[in-house]
Parts: sequence; C-alpha cells; structure tokens
Amino acid sequence: MPISPNQGSTGGGTVVTITGTNLGGATAVRFGTKTATITANTPTSVTVISPSGSGTVGVTVTTPGGTSNPLSFFYVGAPFKSSISPVTGVTAGGNTVTINGTGLSTATSVSFGGVTATPTVVNDGQLTVAVPAGTGPGPVSVSVTTAGGTNNGLSYTYVDAPTVTSLNPDSGPTSGGTVVTITGTNLSSTQSVTFDGTPAPFTVISDTTVSVVTPPGAAGAVDVTVTTTGGAATAAGGFTYLAGPGI
Repeated sequence: MPISPNQGSTGGGTVVTITGTNLGGATAVRFGTKTATITANTPTSVTVISPSGSGTVGVTVTTPGGTSNPLSFFYVGAPFKSSISPVTGVTAGGNTVTINGTGLSTATSVSFGGVTATPTVVNDGQLTVAVPAGTGPGPVSVSVTTAGGTNNGLSYTYVDAPTVTSLNPDSGPTSGGTVVTITGTNLSSTQSVTFDGTPAPFTVISDTTVSVVTPPGAAGAVDVTVTTTGGAATAAGGFTYLAGPGI
C-alpha cells in the first residue's frame, strides 16, 4: 500500500494519496495519533490532507474491515535561506544563482517575483537555479518551496542591459590619458570599461554617465565596451587614437 508523497510540511496541509486494496468506505486515516481529513475515497485509494506533525509517523487507514499496517510518512521543516549570490542580473534572465540555507534537499521550485524556476539541489544546504526572465528592472522577492513548505526573505534585482550613445571627446593621443565622458543608459552598475579590450580606470557619475581615462593604444578607431551587471554595450569604433606628429 504505497503512499505519495511520503513526506510533507510539519505544519500539515500536504495532499497525500494512499493506494491499495479494500480501501472503500474508509472511516479514518491517521498520521501517528492525529486524524487526517479525507477528501476522496475509492476501493483502491484514499486521498487526505495531512495534519501537522514532526519526525516520522506511521500512517494507517481504517475501514469497516479493520485497520491497515502503517506506512511511514516523514515530516519536513520549512526551509531556511541565508544567502543568494549573485544578487543582481539581467532582466532577460538565464544567469545561474546559488542559494544557501538549510532544509533545501527537497526543493522543487524557486520563485522570482512569482515566476518559478526548477532548481538543482546540491545538498541540504545549497541549491542552484537559472533565473527566469523578469518583467522589468527592479528588485523581486525570492522564495524556495520544499516538502516542508515555502520560505521567503531573499531579494534579487533585475537590471536592464546598458546602452552607450556617445563618447566625448571621441578621440585622443595614443599615449592615453584622455578623460572621456561616456553617455548612455543603465550605467550605474558599471563593472568595467575597455578600449580595444584594454581595461580603463573609470568613475560612475550617474545612471547615464561614466567618466573614464583612456589607456595607451595603437593609432586608429577602437571599440569601447561598457560592462555592467545587466550585460555589456559596445560602441564599435567609438574612440579613435591619434598618432603624434613625426619629424
């Protein structure tokens, strides 16, 4: 006589189906000493809502013909989440985050602002999950659902991809050292600025402005790439290195 699922929240409320023979007319289903609520009954199955409990208990079905042998049901506590990393990512989703805590081994879903994703359980203290696409930039609550229930309390922030609209000035000497103002959108979380792949020191002025000092480079037009937590934007040939005069 199998039982499915064989585990559920300590707070009760798990829908459990017990299958077997001669189960028609069930008068009681007990989880240990507590009686469950019967919601459906046929000669081969009984569906109930589990009562609250803890640990491992025996589940029995009583009919006019007697009481069955017990089946084991395991009560699982609600999960506890202690951290999520990284805490930001692109609005399009797709990046992987790691959630640490306890009681995560039975995790079946992770919700990001109501949009669910299926996690990969590493162990009872850790899981990973691919972030689903968000509805727009901004913070959303993160909840993990396990056999023991659902736990909230973490936050994840969606960030739109950056854009680069202009560089001023857009040229300078090959020796570098030119202070350039990059204008665009979604630049506040800038992590790096490169000129033809060479990192440059920068300062975030606002969400639309970044100040950067050009590194040395070879003469000619080069790509300038700004990378943020929301992605990367490239101004193709956006800055031109000018060769100095020769005599």
